[in-house]
Amino acid sequence: MNDDFELIRGSGNVFRDFGHPNADVEQARAILAAKIVRTLDERGLSTREAEKLTGVSHSEFSRIRNAQLRRFTLDRMITILGKLDYDVELDIIFTERHSLQQEVHA
Repeated sequence: MNDDFELIRGSGNVFRDFGHPNADVEQARAILAAKIVRTLDERGLSTREAEKLTGVSHSEFSRIRNAQLRRFTLDRMITILGKLDYDVELDIIFTERHSLQQEVHA
């Protein structure tokens, strides 16, 4: 069988790969949300139980579970993780973007 396809490796950030304008922020929110959801699942907490434990509205936990993350800032999500007894440390890596402007002037 001869399949004609091209394998393209992703950047590690699906939002960037699909051209989202705020890809880095969206990726960071998705990573934090995944940890929140994983924590709730591991502890067997419903959104209502999580609200009682943390004081964070169950509707916010519901939005996070449903990946409706646009309303959340990174600091808010880190605060929620803190209320779930996590300390959060971030490693930030800066890389220069290769832009079309650089290609035009080269």
